[in-house]
Amino acid sequence: MNLLRNLHRGAALGLAAALMTSAASAETVRWGAPRDIVSLDPYSYGDSYTINFLNHIYEGLVRFDRNLEIVPGLATSWEIVSPTTWRFTLREGVKFHNGNDFTAEDVLASLQRVSDESSPLKGNLPAYKSAEVVDDHTIDIELNGAYPLLLNDLTNIHIFDKDWLVENNAEKPTDVSAGVEGYATFNTNGTGPFILESRTPEAKTILNVNEDWWDEPNHNLTRIEFNPISSAATRVAALLSGEVDFVDSAPVQDLPRLEAAPNIDVLERTDLRTIMLGFNQRDELVGGGDNPLQDVRVRRAMQMAVDMDLIRDKVMRGKSRNAGTLVAPSIPGYSEELDTVVPLDLEKAKGLLEEAGYGDGFAFDFVCTNESYVNEEQFCQAIASMWSRIGLQPKLDIGPTAKQTPKRANGKADVYTLGWATLPMLDTYSILLQVLHSKDGNSGVFNWGGWSYPELDKLTQQAAVELDREKRLALETEALKIARDEVIMMPLHQQPMAWAVAAGFEDFPQFPDNKPRMWYVTK
Repeated sequence: MNLLRNLHRGAALGLAAALMTSAASAETVRWGAPRDIVSLDPYSYGDSYTINFLNHIYEGLVRFDRNLEIVPGLATSWEIVSPTTWRFTLREGVKFHNGNDFTAEDVLASLQRVSDESSPLKGNLPAYKSAEVVDDHTIDIELNGAYPLLLNDLTNIHIFDKDWLVENNAEKPTDVSAGVEGYATFNTNGTGPFILESRTPEAKTILNVNEDWWDEPNHNLTRIEFNPISSAATRVAALLSGEVDFVDSAPVQDLPRLEAAPNIDVLERTDLRTIMLGFNQRDELVGGGDNPLQDVRVRRAMQMAVDMDLIRDKVMRGKSRNAGTLVAPSIPGYSEELDTVVPLDLEKAKGLLEEAGYGDGFAFDFVCTNESYVNEEQFCQAIASMWSRIGLQPKLDIGPTAKQTPKRANGKADVYTLGWATLPMLDTYSILLQVLHSKDGNSGVFNWGGWSYPELDKLTQQAAVELDREKRLALETEALKIARDEVIMMPLHQQPMAWAVAAGFEDFPQFPDNKPRMWYVTK
């Protein structure tokens, strides 16, 4: 009896050891993120952090490769069959995670869903008019005019399984900022390199490798554990203790300690994202009364009162790059001539306020988040203090992104933070169309200040149909000049980008768009 019990006990111990060995050998990356994704539906909110994470599950017709060059994805080739029609040949043999075959009907359903009038991401596909299925693996996309940036747009238009959408009453898009949720908010079914295992919002999202992925993997990961850790100190402690393997937002103040740690590699560069401030230009302030922010002299005075060198050196620990224009140097449409930071001049700023009739200052709501951008809470506090030196009374409102975004998006902020990396298209046209253009259909989706500059709109529309690249970029630069002269948005800096990775990874590429792509990671 004792012998039999011991045999059973030995077998159980052997099985447990085998399972532990198997788990230990599984190539898992434990991702310590600064915040959670907002939804599992990539069309539910225009948040590049969420869209990037969901690129591990969903795919587009085309994608950016390791060098950020556009290459085939779910489409193998494309051709322009008329000035307004593009034909895409689709990849055969691709299956969704539930086993359904990928066809042109799925592309059509996805394009209709993202371009729906209620879609918060309709601005990501501005030239789309309609699509027509030619056969199971061919689809024509009709545009509303000649348009040179369709492929750029399509890099982050994720393809859904039509049957799955229909079965789950998810054909219409959701909108998290408007409180509209649905089946796709909490469930996924893509074609990508990883499959959703489970999700607990604000706690953990787990992905497993898709063994049946159509592509030849460049990674050797079997599992991704995405852990939102909002506290910077807690993220760093988790990395140093070995609880997580990767932090994509290493605090600049902790970089010396991380660099000194023998088991940590720090990856640094400047982000493509430009952090900026937007201004309410409607007739009234959020709190009521005439709106001084409609006067460009007031906006210029506020810009002159901010000491960007001090913010860079003290708040950002010397790691940011001061910005004089709204796009980073490597973005097509950028102009070095425009990239001149407005110097600090308190006396001139006070003079402009006096000239505009606001010498005694005024109060306004200043809305920031505490985790969207690097050291955002600290630089917002610094800017509020700087504005007080010229007699202004900013009412600083800091909170989590989920709470602050509806305020900004629904006109409940007088001044607000915004970061823009011209994604997904990596071209100045992105910010011109989605942020600076008047709100009109697919245009001005992120025009949260209610402004309208007809000349800028005209230049943006001309750039949209200009097929000559140099002429198009010249139009974009001219539009950026209007934005600068009118201080529509006030550029602050390109924020530092620091990742920290535990030792043991053979390859962990860092991309200038600050998007971790785990399908390139080997361990």
